[in-house]
Amino acid sequence: MTAIKHALQRDIFTPNDERLLGIVNVCKAGKKKKNCFLCATVTTERPVQVKVVKVKKSDKGDFYKRQQAWELRDLTVVDAKDASKENPEFDLHFEKVYKWLASSTAEKNSFISCIWKLNQRYLRKKLDFVNVNPQLLEESVPSGESQSVAGGDEDALEEYQELSAREEQDIESMMEMCEYAVSNAEAFAEKLFKELQVLDGANIHSIMASEKQVNILMQLLDEALAEVDTIEGKLSSYEEMLQSVKDQMDQVSQSNHLIQMSNTNNGKLLDEIQFLVNYMDLSKGHIRALQEGDLTSPRGIEACISASEALLQCMNVALRPGHDQLAAVNQQQKLFCELRDTFARRLTNHLNNVFVHQGHDQSSTLSQNSAELSLPKHSPLHRDLLRYAKLMEWLKNTQREKYEGLSRTYVDYMNRLYEREIKDFFEIAKIKMAGTSKEAKGKFATLPRKESALKQETESLHGSSGKLTGSTSSLNKLTVQGSNSRRSQSSSLLDMGNMSASDLDVADRTKFDKIFEQVLSELEPLCLAEQDFISKFFKLHQHQTVLPPLAQPETEETDGSIPSRMPPQADHRHSLSSEKDMVRLMMNKIFQSIEPELNSLIALGDKIDSFHSLYMLVKMSHHVWTAENVDPASFLSTTLGNVLVTVKRNFDKCISGQIKQMEEVKISKKSKVGILPFVTRFEEFAELSETIFRNAERRGDLDKAYVKLIRAVFMNVEKVASESQKTPRDVVMMENFHHIFSTLSRLKISCLDAERREAKHKYTDHLQCYVINSLGQPLEKLNHFFEGVEARVAQGVREEEVSYQLAFNKQELRKVIKEYPGKEVKKGLDNLYKKVDKHLCEEESLLQVVWHSMQDEFIRQYKHFEGLIGRCYPGSGITMEFTIQDILEYFSSIAQSH
Repeated sequence: MTAIKHALQRDIFTPNDERLLGIVNVCKAGKKKKNCFLCATVTTERPVQVKVVKVKKSDKGDFYKRQQAWELRDLTVVDAKDASKENPEFDLHFEKVYKWLASSTAEKNSFISCIWKLNQRYLRKKLDFVNVNPQLLEESVPSGESQSVAGGDEDALEEYQELSAREEQDIESMMEMCEYAVSNAEAFAEKLFKELQVLDGANIHSIMASEKQVNILMQLLDEALAEVDTIEGKLSSYEEMLQSVKDQMDQVSQSNHLIQMSNTNNGKLLDEIQFLVNYMDLSKGHIRALQEGDLTSPRGIEACISASEALLQCMNVALRPGHDQLAAVNQQQKLFCELRDTFARRLTNHLNNVFVHQGHDQSSTLSQNSAELSLPKHSPLHRDLLRYAKLMEWLKNTQREKYEGLSRTYVDYMNRLYEREIKDFFEIAKIKMAGTSKEAKGKFATLPRKESALKQETESLHGSSGKLTGSTSSLNKLTVQGSNSRRSQSSSLLDMGNMSASDLDVADRTKFDKIFEQVLSELEPLCLAEQDFISKFFKLHQHQTVLPPLAQPETEETDGSIPSRMPPQADHRHSLSSEKDMVRLMMNKIFQSIEPELNSLIALGDKIDSFHSLYMLVKMSHHVWTAENVDPASFLSTTLGNVLVTVKRNFDKCISGQIKQMEEVKISKKSKVGILPFVTRFEEFAELSETIFRNAERRGDLDKAYVKLIRAVFMNVEKVASESQKTPRDVVMMENFHHIFSTLSRLKISCLDAERREAKHKYTDHLQCYVINSLGQPLEKLNHFFEGVEARVAQGVREEEVSYQLAFNKQELRKVIKEYPGKEVKKGLDNLYKKVDKHLCEEESLLQVVWHSMQDEFIRQYKHFEGLIGRCYPGSGITMEFTIQDILEYFSSIAQSH
C-alpha cells in the first residue's frame, strides 16, 4: 500500500500541487469487483482545499488516472454500517449516496479517521459520522500509516505565524543600533537578554515606590465606606415612613376597585335588560295585526308584513348564555310561538281561499272567443298575489309544512285552470290548422264537413297524444277519417293522397307555419311569466348566486344591529339546487298538459302534410334555442326540447317516406320515361327546404337529409334506367341527371357540391354514350368496313398495304362509299333525328343539345374516315360523296324542318 501511495503522490497529486494524506482500496458494493482507490488530499497552497478523489487503474496500461473528485465540504454523512463488528462496507453521502466495499476493515477505519481529522483541522463543519467507533474520532493520533496525517510538517505549518509590519520595523531598528547584529547573532542575542533583565529590575523598583500612595488610597476608601453607612441609615428611616403611606394607599385602591366592579356589574346588568327589552318586545300594534290584521286590503297586508318581520326578528334573536333560564324570556318566547301559529293559520286559510277562488273564477276559456288564437293573461292574478310574497317568505321560514301545503294547493288549482285554457287553445289551433288543409283539398274535390266531425277528429288526435302512425310522405298523409255517411267519398280522398307536394298551395303551408308560430309564441310568455311568478311568490331561487362571506352574529355593542341565528352559508347554498328543482317540479305539475297537447298538434300537422315537419322543426328549434339562452334548466326549455325530439322524429319519417316512394316507383312500359317523379319531388323539396331553413339554427339536420335523399335519387334513377324498356338507359340517365345538375346549380346547396359534380359527370358521360351508340346506324356498312381496316392495321399490316387485302381493296371501298351518297346520308340523319325526338322528353329540352353533339361526333367520324383513306389508300383519289359543309347543312336543315 505504501508503494502505491508514493506512486499516486508522484504521478497524480504532485503535478496538481496536492498532498495525499489518506488512501483506501475499494470497489462498488453489490456489483462486479472493479477495484479503485479513494484518496483524501489537501492542496499545498492557501486557502487549503480538501478533496476526496477516486483513482482508477487504466485499462490500456499499468498507470493510474484520476476519475472523479468531490469536495470534502460537500460531504454530509459518513456511514460505517456497524460500529461494533468488523464490516468493510461504508457509505459516503455527497449529492447522492455512494456505497463502497473496502479491501479491509482496518483500511476503512484509517480512511474514516483521516476524513474526521481533516474536517476538524480545515473545515470544522457539521459532519455526521454514523455507526463509527468513537475511538476513531479522538484527537490522539494512532500508530501506523495514519500518523503521517498529523506529522511534524503539519504541526510546524500550523504553529508558524507571520510577523506583522510593526514587528518587522522594530527588529530592523534594533539591528541597525547594533553593528554586529548580523555578523555575530549570539552576541546580539546576549545583549538583548541583558537589556531585558535591566527592564525587569526597573519595573520592580517602580512597583515598590508606589506602596505609599497605595496606603493613602486605602485610607480614603475607609472614610468613604463610613459615609456610605451613614447614608444607608437615613435611607432605612425614610423607607419605614414610605411603607406606612403605601399601606394606606393600598386600602384606598382596594375600595376604589370594589366600587368600579360594582359599577361595571350594574352597567352589564342594565345592558342585558336593555337588550331583552329592545329585541324581545313586540308592540301592541304588531300583536293586533298578527291576530286580527286585514289580509285583503293593501294597508292591512303592509301592516301584517311589518308585524311578521318584527315577530321573526324577535324569535331569531341570538340569546346570550343564561337568558333561556329567565322566566320572562320563556314567557315571551311562548307568546311569540302562539302569535306565529295564529298568524300562520290565518294566512294559510286566506291564501287557500284566494287560490280556490282564482282556480274557479278565472275560467274564461277560448271557446267563447275563438276568433283569435291567444291565451288569457294572468298578470292581474299574479299582481294581486305578489302582495303576499313577503308573507310567503315569512311562512317559509317559520312554518314549512303550511308553506308546502299552500304550494300544493296553488299547483292543484292552477293546473285545473291552465288545463282548461290550454285544451281550448289547442282545440282552436287544431280547427284552424285542419281548416287550412280543408281549403287546400277544396281545390281538387268538394269535401263538406261539419264542425262536429272536425272536432271529433281533433279530439281523437288529442287523445292519441301525438302517437299517430301512417305513411311518412306528405302525399299519403292527406287522408280524412270521414263519417259513415261519407264513405262514398273515400275514393276521391285516396286520389288526393297521390297528389305531388307541388299541388299543395304554398299559401296553406305558410298559414300553417303562422298558426304553429303563434301557438309557440303564446305558450312561451305564459310559461315564463308563471315561472317568474312562482319564483318570486314562493321565494325560490332560479339562478345560482355568489354569496358574500357569512358574518358572525353581532351584538348590540358592535353596530347596533339585531343579532340573529342565521343559517350556515353552506346550508343556504345547498338549498339553492333543491329550490330550483322545486320550481321545475311545480311547473311540470301546473303545465303537465302542454307537452301532450303540443305532440297532438304536431301529429295533426304531420298528418295533414308531412312537409309541415320542416316548418315545425325550424320554429321549434328557434324557440328551444331562445329558451336555453334565457335559462337552460327552465321548464320551457326542457319541455320544448322534448317536443323538438318528436318533431325531429317526424322530420326523419318524412325523409324516409320520400326515400320509400322513390324505391316503390313503377314506370310505364308503353310510354317514354322522361323526368322521373321523385326527381321532380326532390326539386320541390329542396326549393321548399331552402325557403324554410334560411338562417335556421338546425341547418345540419337538413344537410344530412339532403345527402340521404340525393343518394337515394341517384340509386333509383340508375335502377329505373336499367328497367326501362321503351326509353334507352342512356337517355333516362342523361335527362334525369341533367335535371338534378340544373336544380343543384340553381339552388347552390353547399353540402351537395360533390353530388352536383357527380350529376354533371354522369350527365355528360351518358350523353356521349347515347350519341356514339346512335351514330353507328346511319353509316353502318362504312363503319364496319373501316373497323376491319383498323383491325388489319392492329394485326401488323402496314397502312399503305391494306389496299392489297382482297376484302379491303380500292374497289370494295368505292363500292361501300357509293352506297352512301349525300341524299342517303341526309335521309338517314333525318330518321335519326326523329328517333332521338321520340326518345327525349319535352320538359328537359335536350333535343338540340343532343343533336349538336351528334353533329360534332359525325364530323369527328368523317374526319377519321378521311384520315384512314389518306393513309391506307394514298394517291387513289377516293373521297366521300359528301363534304363537311354538306354535313353541317344536313344537320341544320333537319333541325329547322322539325
